[in-house]
Amino acid sequence: MSCVVGIDLGSTTTKAVVLDEDGHVLGRGITNSRSNYDLAAAVARIEGFINARFGLIQQQLESTGSADSVGRLRRAFVMEQLLLQLRRLEQLLLEEVARSAPAGLKAPFADAIREICRRITEEEEKRFRQPPILRSDFFRDAAGSAFMRLAEEVADPAGVTFDRLIGAYDKCIIRAENEPIELDFRDHIDNALNRMGNPPGLADAVEYAASKDLTPATTVGTGYGRARLPFPKEQIRSEILCHGLGAHAMFPETRTVLDIGGQDTKAIQVDEQGIVTSFQMNDRCAAGCGRYLGYIADEMNLGLHELGPLAEQSRRHVKINSTCTVFAGAELRERLSLGEKREDILAGLHRAIVIRAMSLLARSGGVSDQFTFTGGVAKNPAAVRAIRELVQENYGERQLNISPDSIYTGALGAALFARRMVA
Repeated sequence: MSCVVGIDLGSTTTKAVVLDEDGHVLGRGITNSRSNYDLAAAVARIEGFINARFGLIQQQLESTGSADSVGRLRRAFVMEQLLLQLRRLEQLLLEEVARSAPAGLKAPFADAIREICRRITEEEEKRFRQPPILRSDFFRDAAGSAFMRLAEEVADPAGVTFDRLIGAYDKCIIRAENEPIELDFRDHIDNALNRMGNPPGLADAVEYAASKDLTPATTVGTGYGRARLPFPKEQIRSEILCHGLGAHAMFPETRTVLDIGGQDTKAIQVDEQGIVTSFQMNDRCAAGCGRYLGYIADEMNLGLHELGPLAEQSRRHVKINSTCTVFAGAELRERLSLGEKREDILAGLHRAIVIRAMSLLARSGGVSDQFTFTGGVAKNPAAVRAIRELVQENYGERQLNISPDSIYTGALGAALFARRMVA
């Protein structure tokens, strides 16, 4: 089955989009870039093809009326992946304890690690049996919050302290997430089917999807780390071009695109064919971008996905003087010491970020109707609310487009460029 692939290697996340021969999205993949760009590109691509096979399962089941079970099958598959990574993390932690823990603490330290990992496993099994909830897609975030919480319960101030447990975790999590895990579709899907009790009708659809030969005709790369991608020069496109074309494909009437990514913010103007006519980009630092929000989340001991919903609870926004990451921690701590509420501070932070973006939009040509917001920050409800308010204040009524798949816009544009190469 012929297909093409677009890869957007971002500073924080790496995305892949697989298109079939008709230009329809067959699958999407995403992973955390962290410090290993080469691995991130490979994992995102693999995840994209795994997702494509779930798309094929969906197609097979739509005629039988059983397509609703695909979502649960996908959750079961992701569960198998998470448990595999958790077992690897436990192995690395035990190796670290055996290598570096004081002799008198080796046994209790290892017992504490096993207990924490056992409880995380139990929590994940219980969560799988409940309706899905909003949380981070990444293993580090899911495992990290649980590990920190359980380490507080298991720690012994006179022996295996909380600091020792977290220190071991910090040493091992990077290795755990940067090692390629076994992502074999066949093995994981069989385990996922068993987890669901092998419901009737699924096995044949799974076999059909697993047997398909998904061979990419070509791949085009883009993104912050595109220079690291192992592609010929003609298979690399700029982020600006890819985000413009991707946004146009999602919303053909769009003329203005704002992308707030991990490392930079891009304000782009496109014509009726999705061709970029002008743009502005803050390429000096990550102020007001995804990395800035990640830093704020770390300072507040929150998951990145929790910032927006918490800011939405605000009744007022605190004026923030700087969106510089270097000074953000100091201002944040000062505001908290003055008794300001976390949700009000976060509301002010989100507004400050969007005010920065508005200046880029103005320099690129303003906001036309329709206006499309892309990138990972577009999933943040507080950022979306601030965008709506400030666009209304400065430009009047505009149609704001946000796709649930907005984070894949750059990868989609790259895939569309790849399709043009083989058309």
